[in-house]
Amino acid sequence: MPRDSLEILHDPPPPDADLRVVYGPEPLQFGDLRLPPGAGPHPLVVNIHGGYWQAIYNLTHAGHLCADLTRRGIATWNVEYRRIGDPGGGWPAVHEDTLAAIDHVAVLARTQPIDLDRVLLMGHSAGGHLALLAGIRTALTIRGVVSLAGVVDLHEIDRLGDDNGIVARMLGGRPEEAPALWRDASPRSHLPLGIRFVLACGTEDVHWGPNEAFAEAARAAGDEVELLPLPGAGHFEVIDPLASEWAVIRAKALELLGS
Repeated sequence: MPRDSLEILHDPPPPDADLRVVYGPEPLQFGDLRLPPGAGPHPLVVNIHGGYWQAIYNLTHAGHLCADLTRRGIATWNVEYRRIGDPGGGWPAVHEDTLAAIDHVAVLARTQPIDLDRVLLMGHSAGGHLALLAGIRTALTIRGVVSLAGVVDLHEIDRLGDDNGIVARMLGGRPEEAPALWRDASPRSHLPLGIRFVLACGTEDVHWGPNEAFAEAARAAGDEVELLPLPGAGHFEVIDPLASEWAVIRAKALELLGS
């Protein structure tokens, strides 16, 4: 039978990373660094896992795509962060932690063979949301952001109901109760982003419509954005190294990094 890419959430863990590195004082402020063979310096993908910002999902499943990228010569920094249900988790911790992890790349490069001129941010689902926000706020110079089925418009995903009210729970109120907070937390509200970004999404994913509309609005605002539709794909093919869709995304990452 064909593989259901949802299985990526339950697959055995990938091989251990080369290093688990702490980027802050909280227990969940760490990341897994994987390095290709050779002296380097190597291009780097900073990856932020998804899971609708919830503690029941962690960085383990995203280690598979990171390992696949590293086998092809790209260093990867797979970051963990405080999520809903974790002590101190939710908003703004999800954003502050991932931004701190990305900024920590400059510290990593002091001792690790990382090319600071070739850094790309990548995130899946809620991780795509966090990667886009961090991309416009990080002090690090980046080649761009690749959002994989990202939550790009909090207001629209709330309207669709796919999150079952998680965004309101994370932000502490409905859009009409905390409008400034909802605007600040939603990538759609920050157009133009002023960075290069790619929106990769399956056309059978609930996030396809919001991503398509976001790309159109971003272009109209003057952003350098590429919409990468994956016909017939759902939510998890974009992070499953065994899925053909992942090969498309991997090629795009290599292209952006000049590898």
